[in-house]
Amino acid sequence: MNHPDTAVGRPSTATPAGPPGPPGVLGRLGAWSVRHVKAVLVGWLLVVIGLGAFAPQVTSALSGAGWQADGSQSVKVRQLAEQHFAGNASTALQIVVAADRPVTDPAVQQVIAKAGGIAAADPRISAVVPPQPGATISRDGRTAILLAGAKASPDDMVRAADALKGPLNALSADGVSVHATGASVLWSDFNTANHDAMMKSEIMSWPVTLAILVLAFGSLVAAGLPLLLTMAGLAASAGSLVLISHLFPVSVWAMNFAMMFALALGIDYALFLVVRFRSARMGRSMNSAGAVAETMDTAGKAVLLSGVTVLVSLSAVMLVPSPAFRSMAGGIMLAVLFVLAATLTLLPAVLGKLGHRVDALALPWVKTGEHRSPRFAAWGERLWRHPLRYGALALAALIALAAPVIGLRTAMPSITVIPAHDSARAGYTAVQQAFGPGAPGTLQIITPGGQAASVGAQIAHTPGIAGVMPAQSAADGSGWSMIQAVPSVDPSSPQLSSTVHTLRAELPHGTLVGGAAVENLDLQHVLTQKTPLVIGVVMGLGFLLLLVALRAPLISALGTAASLLSTGAAFGVARLVFQDGHGSGLLGFKPQGFLDGWAPVFFFAMIFAIAMDYTVFLLASAKEHYERSGDPKEAMVGALAHSGRVIFAAAGVMVAVFFTFALSGPLPPKEMGVVLGVAVLLDAALVRLVLLPVILRLTGRAAWHTPAWLDRVLPRVTFSHG
Repeated sequence: MNHPDTAVGRPSTATPAGPPGPPGVLGRLGAWSVRHVKAVLVGWLLVVIGLGAFAPQVTSALSGAGWQADGSQSVKVRQLAEQHFAGNASTALQIVVAADRPVTDPAVQQVIAKAGGIAAADPRISAVVPPQPGATISRDGRTAILLAGAKASPDDMVRAADALKGPLNALSADGVSVHATGASVLWSDFNTANHDAMMKSEIMSWPVTLAILVLAFGSLVAAGLPLLLTMAGLAASAGSLVLISHLFPVSVWAMNFAMMFALALGIDYALFLVVRFRSARMGRSMNSAGAVAETMDTAGKAVLLSGVTVLVSLSAVMLVPSPAFRSMAGGIMLAVLFVLAATLTLLPAVLGKLGHRVDALALPWVKTGEHRSPRFAAWGERLWRHPLRYGALALAALIALAAPVIGLRTAMPSITVIPAHDSARAGYTAVQQAFGPGAPGTLQIITPGGQAASVGAQIAHTPGIAGVMPAQSAADGSGWSMIQAVPSVDPSSPQLSSTVHTLRAELPHGTLVGGAAVENLDLQHVLTQKTPLVIGVVMGLGFLLLLVALRAPLISALGTAASLLSTGAAFGVARLVFQDGHGSGLLGFKPQGFLDGWAPVFFFAMIFAIAMDYTVFLLASAKEHYERSGDPKEAMVGALAHSGRVIFAAAGVMVAVFFTFALSGPLPPKEMGVVLGVAVLLDAALVRLVLLPVILRLTGRAAWHTPAWLDRVLPRVTFSHG
């Protein structure tokens, strides 16, 4: 049934002509913020200054490690090695001295002595073990390794690597090279490279972001409001992370991801509220407080629901027992909380203060206050007339892109993810050349002392083991013995996993197998094990939130399921690019033959959070129109007309931000940029602006039906004002 009031480009007249009822909770909060604008501004100023004062410390205060599976055998081995074997753990530093002559040469010996002195002077180093013939001096006698034991936590050992790798490398001269390597140095180099890439990408993305914002808002003043939210949220969250880091370790990546989400969501939320505020004022005698109240009662509810959905999606990552993952998810959630709080209090106060001045410095071609987009209304009408044609095309494209995900392989990053000239990789290469391909991934096996001889013999006869060092008894009389075994393959080889599995299955009870390479394997195992659980929890909680908000089980279920399509398509593209190498030359990387193991679980939660962000905006707008008109067509076309431009503009900003990460830095940021950028692009273009409206068209009134028993259980949430 076609209604004349839903004609293309004409504002809907389905809204009742009478005055709106009393504002809801968010409407009252918005009106309060307008009336107490000075208190709100001063309060936020105190929060930003108070917490922001700690923000400059964020890079040095946050930790660089935590990439481990808590409770795993490898973590237990590391802890025992720290306690009973003078810090000869996976976090110890290896100082590799390679010369063009025998290391017994006096000049080389002098370099070795200086390197040992530099390491021993650091309070985080327990002891420095000099090179040992037959163990840490190569067969040709030209490469030697000093072992600097770990006397501090894994995070502090990464900081020790930060401090020591430069001075040690400075000793290189006259045919002698000195490089620090090992897991702690690898994470030090890895974090530095990624941090530099993130900063470069942020700088690259800002001009594009600002241009899109100005085009989306049509006003320079309005375009500045997302930056207000972003700066407030970032300063507060960065300072909070520094304070929290004094209680427990927080990954430095937490801040990187928090920056991205604060920018993306700040723009999303500001777009949605500012566009609605301008519409509330357009052609009406409503004052600023009334316009803010209407904005908060409608768009504000959608923003609140979106923020809660993002928080719930990311909270599922906490199910992964790894400090790095939990602190990264926590950092993003903290940023989202601050941005959400600013959106619901600071932004309404500023909008009320600005009033009509929100349209100041408007672009010449912009119709001030225009809220209903004629182009997206026309697109909605077209989808209403031909739902199967466009829906089938979008579905086919998403399924075709998602198909390659069936052959997706994952593994923890190899040494190749850090630049070739960095200390860890240079030392790694030198160790392999001198001691064999498996030497950088030496296994540490801890066993009760009484069975050390038999365990050592058994290890030596295990396939995949190139050599075994003599057992080392704990000096503190604890009764433990450590046996170090060199694998025959590179630490990133899939064969190492089968060797470790064999050792754990066949060695006597009470024997533990660990080492830096095994910590990666254990983390990968936990990630593979927990990914289905995280996906299930994220989708289940996302559905429940939509159900509570929309009170419509059918569209809540279909909206949640639709998010899987863009996610699957993004990972299908990731497999083609990063596993198979298509486009690797253009992006400037060498494929590893797999996707990094942390990507599926973490990126899924991030993609789902962003996808549900758009789902909430579209469906909340559709429900508002349905509540006013009772007409499924008005709900679908009106939702596209009123939120399509917001979704399109917000997605444009996110895609620009994410794709800048694909163009700079080492491999992990490239993976993040491509996977998240493709996911947002496909989700906005094909799912939210095509497939979901088509679903609304095909399901009609059934989309919004609430069974009687469910109606009695669910709280009453409306998206229309008053």
